[in-house]
Amino acid sequence: MTVTTPQPRTTIPTPSALAARDGDADTRRWHELAERVREAGQYTTRAEAERVTRIVLSALGGHVTGDERVALAQSLPREAARVIASQIPATHPLTAREFVESVATRIEGSTPATARWDVSSVLSTLANWVGDPLTTRILAQLPPGYALLFGRGDLAPAA
Repeated sequence: MTVTTPQPRTTIPTPSALAARDGDADTRRWHELAERVREAGQYTTRAEAERVTRIVLSALGGHVTGDERVALAQSLPREAARVIASQIPATHPLTAREFVESVATRIEGSTPATARWDVSSVLSTLANWVGDPLTTRILAQLPPGYALLFGRGDLAPAA
């Protein structure tokens, strides 16, 4: 006669439960990024900061390529990474001024001055979020003039 001994049950979380848990942490990271943009840009609500962040990141996504694009997406919350990664690479680089103007066309009621504020609020926050090494690599891909948008001085190297 065989006797079986009951074993304690081990609960293994389902993939959807793990995704929900990870999603909660990632949602918090997205909210933290948006809150930092809200503070930097002095937006009245986090929703407004989220909207501006998505618009600026979608514009940036087409201009950052290769390893830098991958590293940028990996360092951001999933929502922001999706916005960056979903953009088709630009066929020609925009100057910083053209970049700001392109963002102005995406924001209803925006002017070049308000778009510059929005772009700087997001990109300077982004630079702080991802750190100096990656920001330097991103700026190396972009035409001159973007450093100020990222909250950095744009000094010419000494001859």
